[in-house]
Amino acid sequence: MLKRRRFKQTKTLHQRLEEEAAQLREHARALAPGRRREMLLRRARQDEMAIQIEAWLHSPGLRAPT
Repeated sequence: MLKRRRFKQTKTLHQRLEEEAAQLREHARALAPGRRREMLLRRARQDEMAIQIEAWLHSPGLRAPT
């Protein structure tokens, strides 16, 4: 039976998403307008949206349904 490879994350999901979004935006800034640039910017926006969703899920005002 194969064993799963497990990784211990040293950074939080929030930090990893922020770093990836910043790197994608920096890379997109260096490209000329076109499909590749738009795809990088779209991915950066998706990362930022994931940050907002993650923050909303961990907000103290969010309660489980009863």
